[in-house]
Amino acid sequence: MSVLPPEVLAPAPSVDTQQAPRPQRRVPVWLAVVAASLPMFMATLDNLVMTTALPVIRADLGSTVGQLSWFMNAYTLVFATFMLPAATLGDRLGRRRMMLVGLSVFTLASIASALSTTSEALIAARAVQGLGAAAIMPLSLSLLAAAVPPARRAVAIGVWGGVSGLGVALGPVIGGAVVEGVSWQAIFWLNVPVAVVALPLLLVAVPESRGLWQRLDLPGTAMLGGAVFLGIWGIVHGNDDGWTDPWVLGPLVAAALLVPAYAVWARGRAHAVLPLRLFSSRGFSVANVIGLFFTLGMFGTVFLLSQYLQIVQGYTPLEAGLRTLPWTAAPMVVAPVAGMLAARTGLRSLLLVGLTLQTASLVWFAALTESGAAYSSFVVPLAMAGVGMGLTFAPSATAVLEGLPEDDFAIASSANSTIREFGVALGIALLTAVFLGNGGQLTPAGYDGAIGPALLTGAAAVAVAVVAALVAPGRVRR
Repeated sequence: MSVLPPEVLAPAPSVDTQQAPRPQRRVPVWLAVVAASLPMFMATLDNLVMTTALPVIRADLGSTVGQLSWFMNAYTLVFATFMLPAATLGDRLGRRRMMLVGLSVFTLASIASALSTTSEALIAARAVQGLGAAAIMPLSLSLLAAAVPPARRAVAIGVWGGVSGLGVALGPVIGGAVVEGVSWQAIFWLNVPVAVVALPLLLVAVPESRGLWQRLDLPGTAMLGGAVFLGIWGIVHGNDDGWTDPWVLGPLVAAALLVPAYAVWARGRAHAVLPLRLFSSRGFSVANVIGLFFTLGMFGTVFLLSQYLQIVQGYTPLEAGLRTLPWTAAPMVVAPVAGMLAARTGLRSLLLVGLTLQTASLVWFAALTESGAAYSSFVVPLAMAGVGMGLTFAPSATAVLEGLPEDDFAIASSANSTIREFGVALGIALLTAVFLGNGGQLTPAGYDGAIGPALLTGAAAVAVAVVAALVAPGRVRR
């Protein structure tokens, strides 16, 4: 005799049933956008917020070089690994409920990070932060898409996309400002008042939503999660330990083998953690190719260029971050506009223009850095890069969900977030490897002849995304 409750044994409700909830008070779209975007901004900000604080933390906690890398990697590894399982749990238990749990875990881990007195404690707290962030990032988009009317969805996603990119790009800026003005612990204390606002706002402004109830795919979760974990592990250790080191090459090979193994496992399984049917959507497939190569090129460049401004041009971390604002702040303005234009121009044209602008800006950066140009010469290509990113964030986020039923929004968004997180890690590692391979050193003269090839590698990656955009969906279907 089964001991499962009747509601679990009963057939899953149809989509029509799920989309006909009890009448609810209409919430302004802007409030739903803020409620969904604020926690996501926290999660993406903490990707790179520690980069400018590492020297201060090392002096305070007596950390080794290896521990410094784990302050970053513990967050990234757990964040990327658990996004897909979090989306599955959100479909079963409620997406808003799961996001509230993730935000609470993230906030408590932020407090633990601020109170850490040893390197080991900080690494552990950062890993738990990543676990909370994994439930925030993908579910925020699916909740937002379900909360706003289809006619205004593209604009709302445009704002969400701009905030997402801004969180990653502004991490070093905010980290530098806080460290210079207060202390490294304040980086984590900042998350607490934001969470105090975000938690009740989610309850008020975003209705609960669920996907179809299905069995948990534990083997598939282990295979995909293992592939992401091992892949990022190998990437982040490649430059430090050597790409032929067994502890680098082994995980990379294992990650490459787990992906086709999962494809064989998931074929024909309706309850797979990442259903293969999603790839029949042209928008979903193209958006993921764009997401991988776009983040690889652009965020690898952000990592190198922010150091170039400090080491070669002599700016402090805060000054360097402020000088990248023509790039990093532009998406907040351009992405909502791109969302409004998407219904008229289609997704493909916006993606082509945005990615082409970014490719051209990276080539321009390569020329300027190799010629030793003054900062004033960087302003125009920085603005080009920012406009290009803004034109890419909204259409690519819209394309991920294009043509899919709302039951698949959380899984689709989670898969795209995982791939983009993988692209960020791969971009930093790959461009750094090219930099070092050309004799690059972290000295004023050590960038000559090394940063140019690295930035051109980033430009080539974004150019691959341009090619993918040629087959992106045209008009947005409502």
